[in-house]
Amino acid sequence: MIKLIRSGCYYMGGLLVRESQAFMTGEQKAAAQKGTMSYRILKSHNIGDEVNLKIKFDAIASHDITYVGIIQTAKASGLREFPLSYTLTNCHNSLCAVGGTINEDDHVFGLSAAKKYGANFVPPHIAVIHQYMREMEAKVGRMILGSDSHTRYGALGTMAVGEGGPELVKQILNKTYDIKRPETVAVYLRGNLKKGVGPQDVAIALCGAVFKNGFVKNKILEFIGPGIKNLSMDYRNGIDVMTTETACLSSIWETDEKTREYYKIHGREEDYKELKPADVAYYDSGIVINLSTIEPMIALPFHPSNAYTVRELLEHPRELLGEVEEAGRKLRGDDNFTLTDKIRDDGVYVSQGIIAGCAGGMYENIAEAYEILKGKSTGADEFSLSIYPSSQPVYKALVDNGYVGGLMDAGAVVKTAFCGPCFGAGDVPANNGLSIRHTTRNFESREGSKPAAGQLAAVALMDARSIAATAANGGKLTPATEVSYTKKVKKYFFDSQIYQNRVYHGAGKAHREEELIYGPNIADWPKMIPLGKNLLIKAVSVLHDPVTTTDELIPSGETSSYRSNPLKLAEFALSRKDPAYVGRAKAVKADEEVRRETGSLPEKVLKDVALLDIAKDTIYGSCVVAVKPGDGSAREQAASCQRVLGGIANIAKEYATKRYRSNLINWGMLPFTAEKLHFKVGDYIYIENIDTYIADGAEQIPAKHLSGKVVKDIVLSVGTLTQDEKNVILKGCLINFNAAN
Repeated sequence: MIKLIRSGCYYMGGLLVRESQAFMTGEQKAAAQKGTMSYRILKSHNIGDEVNLKIKFDAIASHDITYVGIIQTAKASGLREFPLSYTLTNCHNSLCAVGGTINEDDHVFGLSAAKKYGANFVPPHIAVIHQYMREMEAKVGRMILGSDSHTRYGALGTMAVGEGGPELVKQILNKTYDIKRPETVAVYLRGNLKKGVGPQDVAIALCGAVFKNGFVKNKILEFIGPGIKNLSMDYRNGIDVMTTETACLSSIWETDEKTREYYKIHGREEDYKELKPADVAYYDSGIVINLSTIEPMIALPFHPSNAYTVRELLEHPRELLGEVEEAGRKLRGDDNFTLTDKIRDDGVYVSQGIIAGCAGGMYENIAEAYEILKGKSTGADEFSLSIYPSSQPVYKALVDNGYVGGLMDAGAVVKTAFCGPCFGAGDVPANNGLSIRHTTRNFESREGSKPAAGQLAAVALMDARSIAATAANGGKLTPATEVSYTKKVKKYFFDSQIYQNRVYHGAGKAHREEELIYGPNIADWPKMIPLGKNLLIKAVSVLHDPVTTTDELIPSGETSSYRSNPLKLAEFALSRKDPAYVGRAKAVKADEEVRRETGSLPEKVLKDVALLDIAKDTIYGSCVVAVKPGDGSAREQAASCQRVLGGIANIAKEYATKRYRSNLINWGMLPFTAEKLHFKVGDYIYIENIDTYIADGAEQIPAKHLSGKVVKDIVLSVGTLTQDEKNVILKGCLINFNAAN
């Protein structure tokens, strides 16, 4: 289905040609490197040099889990008004079901900030963030930065990047997004999808091919080739939004008449232009996807890259579900988690289906689901089907064309635009339940279960078409290629009146006299201290998992209600992975507070580290050690919660994403890496003259590692830091850095 080209390649004459077979001169290669769509878009937004990019975005976007912290941070740094288009959506905490008034208090704060500083405000249930940005803000050649990892509008010719909140703060304060020029990967599409195969099937196959081997990590995917014309815009958008799960940095697609029609339908034809590579374009590597060979896919728990064809699962259910069952038992720490009990004589049965959000909730996905379910029933047993259209305009079109009524007749429950099923705040299955979802992620606990409390359900990702086919069979896992249905979908009409009547369009219209409206849960960031001359670090959590997700660093679900209160949210840090972490981190923080008050660390600490000969002017902080932390969400709180609890560093073999490493830096934490992680909880790391090493740009930093009664000399790497990143770390965090400037 998918072929990887690990060497350089050229796109020429409509074909992807390996570099070794292209016979290009050095000059021709240099010219071809500038022939990609990515190069041209980055160049038009770059104020740095050719290698060290300094990007100014055209627009930014946040939802109601992230915008309060971003605005509070920018306000503390001197915000007067938003200098670029900023859209605030309310699609995560939109249910207002947890924590009393605090969710709606955040929404009221967001609207007051939109009025005061000049932003667009999309009220709850009107649209999920990425659908609204597709419909209203994407433009060919534009760049958009969002505080959500699935910020991807490449199929519309917009290069979009998902990052932690501090990167948006930099844009608000007229600073830049600094990054070394990323490699570009050609994704060459050819062929045509079979009926019953949808965008999520392509996306899962792609994730399975490239995530675990890091093939596209922090790179830009550039979709090209003759297969694009065979995909509708909803299919393209559905594949594109899932590129986040490959660990790439961003994506961009060739545009064509279908793209033009999308903009025309949405009343913005002037925002379209043709975008394609030059006649000869060079790529650092390539991926060839033959769409004709893609089958219905399933991403088994607990990652989108755990990819199999549905056929493979049904042929080997006990083996494949047994592997997931074993992984779940390790998560829970007992033998009570079961998935193989879903296997019956006639197939595999699931308890729930969900079609929702920026990936699943698009018009064509739901319309085709209706065609598959037409005249059938989801049944009156355990299985349930819930559908969340991605925006009110999509919902209205589905109603007007008769799809919603038909789905309801079949037994589906159709709800409003909401991201809850994607992050554990909606439709939580029963313990040991198996849910199939056309959403973005299926990490452990992303469906809302709590392994530490003995609860664990599982989510498998599938395409809406196969979910509908499964629903039509009462929960018996069924690929959509095995059912007969009419694929023809009624024409989509976009009703702009919905947004005109309900969305606050305030971008570029700041009313500084307006007051921000604070609820009782909205709190300022606590003070962060500068780095200091010497540094003593205590390892308070050591994680041995191959990958640690941001969900494990700070859980999603009901904890999202506390994202506006740094101190309360920090209480949940690592709660599902290492429940003792918060107490250990607080103890280190308390000892550091004693040091700041008295000028000396407490005797108990000095006794522990007597072998290290600690200098008097030494800052004391905690650290988390993990193999590969930061996969998944862009949420800055995965780092900021550690910082609030006195964290000063992470030590890892590598970081799963660029955005998590950036979050660490922006919160004043050192992003150390080490070849070997021979650390235990309670170990100490001592570094003299850390301020000098950072200021001088040293990438390798000598340190002493105390474990028990043994001291070893080690070397920690901090990697390449920009001048601003050095200064942020030295000042203690981005807020301090901005305030000083």
